[in-house]
Amino acid sequence: MPLFNRNAGTAAAEAEKPSRPESLSSGEKDPDFLAKKVADVESLTEVEDVASVVIEHDEDVAVEVISTQDDPDLPVYTFRLVFLGIGLSAFTSVLGTIYTFKPQNASVSQLFCLIIAYVLGTAMHSVMPSHGFWRHLNPGPFNIKEHTAIVIMSSTASSVAVAMEIIAALDLFYDVKLNAAVAIFQIFATQMIGYGVAGILRNLLVYPTYAFYPTYISVVNLLQSLHFGGVLNHKKRRYFWIVFAAIFFWEWIPQYPFPWLTAISVVCLIDNGRHDLVRNLFGAGSSNEGIGLLSFGTSWTLITQGNPLVWPLKTQMNSYLGMAIGYLVLVLAYEKNVFNGRDLPFMSTSLFGTDGDTYNQTAILTSDNRLDPSKLAEVGLPRYSTTYAISQMCYNFSVGAAITHVLLWSWPELKRAFGNMNFMKGDQDIDDPHYQQMKKYPEVPQWWYLTLFLASLAVGIGCSYNGGDWLMPAWSIIVFTIISALLAVCLGFIYATTGFQIAIKYVIYLLAAFVHPGEPIAVMYANLYGNSSAFQTMNMLQDLKLGQYTKLPPRATFWTQMAGSIIGSVFNYTMMSTIVANNRAALIDPIGTRVWSGWIIQSYNSNSVALGALGEQLFTVGKAYDLIGFAVLIGFLFPIPFWLVARYAPKGSRVAAAAAFVHTPIVALYVGYLPYSVNGQWWSCLVIGVASQWWARTRRPKWFKKYNYLTSAALDGGSQVILFILSFAVFGASGNAVEFPFWWGNPDPSVISVDHCKST
Repeated sequence: MPLFNRNAGTAAAEAEKPSRPESLSSGEKDPDFLAKKVADVESLTEVEDVASVVIEHDEDVAVEVISTQDDPDLPVYTFRLVFLGIGLSAFTSVLGTIYTFKPQNASVSQLFCLIIAYVLGTAMHSVMPSHGFWRHLNPGPFNIKEHTAIVIMSSTASSVAVAMEIIAALDLFYDVKLNAAVAIFQIFATQMIGYGVAGILRNLLVYPTYAFYPTYISVVNLLQSLHFGGVLNHKKRRYFWIVFAAIFFWEWIPQYPFPWLTAISVVCLIDNGRHDLVRNLFGAGSSNEGIGLLSFGTSWTLITQGNPLVWPLKTQMNSYLGMAIGYLVLVLAYEKNVFNGRDLPFMSTSLFGTDGDTYNQTAILTSDNRLDPSKLAEVGLPRYSTTYAISQMCYNFSVGAAITHVLLWSWPELKRAFGNMNFMKGDQDIDDPHYQQMKKYPEVPQWWYLTLFLASLAVGIGCSYNGGDWLMPAWSIIVFTIISALLAVCLGFIYATTGFQIAIKYVIYLLAAFVHPGEPIAVMYANLYGNSSAFQTMNMLQDLKLGQYTKLPPRATFWTQMAGSIIGSVFNYTMMSTIVANNRAALIDPIGTRVWSGWIIQSYNSNSVALGALGEQLFTVGKAYDLIGFAVLIGFLFPIPFWLVARYAPKGSRVAAAAAFVHTPIVALYVGYLPYSVNGQWWSCLVIGVASQWWARTRRPKWFKKYNYLTSAALDGGSQVILFILSFAVFGASGNAVEFPFWWGNPDPSVISVDHCKST
């Protein structure tokens, strides 16, 4: 891992603009015209030379692909920012809340917000007058800084708060209704806890070059291509809209009339649903069908889940290594009846009773929603499917491995950031070129973030006292918030450098089960403060990095994130209350309807009961799933042998390089990553990832720097816009679903699965 003071290299985009002669009066000749033309040609030659250089280090894409160009005179606090920021924040927060209660697994993406903001912002500049008084409302072309501020504001609002989902679960499953003001303040406060931690971690996880957030390179590349002038960016804009249109007109085909294209499996076609083992190993077209060995997909909506164009090759190869191990482990464990799950479905996240049917979790709780031991003795303990139990174990392995990995490989950076309380000071030694450009703007003092963190924590504690009883005790909120903040350092380091997020929810649930035995509501809130706050921290960190990349003044980033959170909190709660009040029966039903489903909210309730209330009965020593509980401790050991080999093997040897290449937290998690939803895209991800991050990066570096990340943005944007349209037009988001007629490429699910691998 590179240190803070590492030469960042030259930004190719900065060299793209050769010097131009000063404008001359009509008819006047510049005596140095020829010399300047020669200089221009030499400058262009330098650009070509720089563009031809292969990017060696992953983090160098932040300075080779993204320009450090900045115009401090561009207006930020404009009428367009206020009008579009508030309007889009309200729209995206309402839309995100609606998606939460839909059977489709959809969300409002940041690229969707970016594209809509660009269209509306440029339209406002074109339509509104710009003379006289109007120049204050229309001060010039829609610029990158106000565009970035609108994107941060609206995408912050669109991220549905976990607190809202838990409040909905309290209403639906425990008949606990919070006061509206208390609920809104709780939603806002829990988000701001993560924001406070993010601000405190800026010296470690925002300012330096190594914290480059791979998944955001394409977003920034698109913003700069849309707003910066020059011949090259004109070509980039044209390229973007061509690719955007192409995927827009393609994506509806695998999504709607021809879903077989989402999971093309030759093995499944040959078997045609006759053998369960073939289905389990090769099936991938339908939800919870199989783990998708040798299954290829053509739907970018699914392929982009693997981030093949933006994740560094090291991240991708470690994930595929984990999947390769997973193919073997998951199938063998199921066939050998590990965790006593051979009589249960191969893939399922549900709880099952001793008879193999769905577990009746409400039958073991008292009227005040606590565990009743006598009822538990009568009903019996729940069971997991084998693959789901292994998945939880692997997720916990990865958490332990993540902590050790960061401590071993990144100790110099941690020491520099936290030694002598450096995280509370501005670090002037950071030589990242983007950070150096930002030093001209007033910074947000660390005490702002520290005050925000403490105030939000106090508000969160106050809002947890409801009707004379604590939803979660104050001391427990403080404990799990501290745990979340500490984990955010390790998780944030891995996310900032690899683009990969480590899941910690199972660890938090298990820990909460022993802190609050038999109390599912308190366990649910432990997930909010212990798990959600850590991921809220990472979301806020990457937005702070987005502001640094686009040279948005830090205080503008601060206020737009605050404004987005406030607007999102109000509309999250208001929309949630309306939906829950009008669709209670459908949301409680395990199946739901084609229009409304409570599957996301139900998962909080199920996990709080199974992973929380029954922790002692399921996960302690000698119990059925004790290995899941101790997986974190075992995971601590995973990185050590690789670190020792990399450190003590001969420098430059293949053995040392191979050991340094293995990222054990990623490998461990991906061993258990597959037994969820559909898996038809991963082999397409492998091919595209190798073509992009190895072949194009090393063999076509000029194309890679100019177009690779722009291609990702165009594909993501076009596919997300068409998915948004399809969701309301035919997938039921508007209230009425329209099924496409069944045919070979869209088979009847009651007969056979989409990829013809599972007959029903």
